[in-house]
Amino acid sequence: MDQQFRVFVSVVENKNFSKAAKDLHMTQPAVSQYIKNLEQSLGTRLLERDNRTVSLNRAGEIVYHHAKELLNLYSKMNDLIDELTNKTSGKIKIGASYTYGEYVLPHVLARIHQKYPLISPTVTIGNSTEIGDLVYTHQLDVGIIEGDHPLKELTVTNFTKDEMVIVASPNHSLVHKDCKELTDETWIVRETGSGTREATENMWKELSVLPTKTMEFGSTQLIKESVEAGIGISFLSKWAIRKELQLGTLAVIELPEFLYKRTFSIVMRSPFQTKALEILLQHVKNHHT
Repeated sequence: MDQQFRVFVSVVENKNFSKAAKDLHMTQPAVSQYIKNLEQSLGTRLLERDNRTVSLNRAGEIVYHHAKELLNLYSKMNDLIDELTNKTSGKIKIGASYTYGEYVLPHVLARIHQKYPLISPTVTIGNSTEIGDLVYTHQLDVGIIEGDHPLKELTVTNFTKDEMVIVASPNHSLVHKDCKELTDETWIVRETGSGTREATENMWKELSVLPTKTMEFGSTQLIKESVEAGIGISFLSKWAIRKELQLGTLAVIELPEFLYKRTFSIVMRSPFQTKALEILLQHVKNHHT
């Protein structure tokens, strides 16, 4: 059954039988037979076909969603069995929010690679909500996000804190002034669903800031470049601006008696951990930023 699902998923993602056959190193008639057998066993059509491409009908959408989950669980099961007799190795599917994934995780993975070169990580970067959802559907083994996740089926472990500060270009008028004028500034923010956006809105409430001008960007790097260019100000993690502060291309707007820290969490769904995943978690928790 797992091979039927594997073939089905490949056909769906390639939107074409011949491309799926090439990816799977199979003949096209063999691929067609697998799909036919799967549809017969389920008692319904799953794909709508035209001359060149295939698409999912409603039944196909349901099967595709669950097939992805089953294949990921099957792969994880094999990794657990392999580790009973082999050295620490295997694939880890890691998800991380932008701040941790882009500015901290690479250093963690570098240390792991030095000690355990047979561990093969794949990394998905997204906002916290997206990463939590992918962990929930078994498409990721572990997620590292800002805060927690609303789904009760996920195990959430807080492991570190991150300080956030208001940043501006070094020659911005507020860098050496009182913060009372923050409401009139142009704020450059991340998209809804991002942990950084949530933190920004919490900061606004805490400081009674009612922004009248905002720009929404989906990339921390783009926000940093825009702030440096003088377009506006933003609220970012110190992890994300470490190099810019050292180079003097960004500056912090100091706020008397204001300190904002947010919590980073590890989210998982499966109660079972491969040895490779255990090692990743150890390094994540022990890494000093």
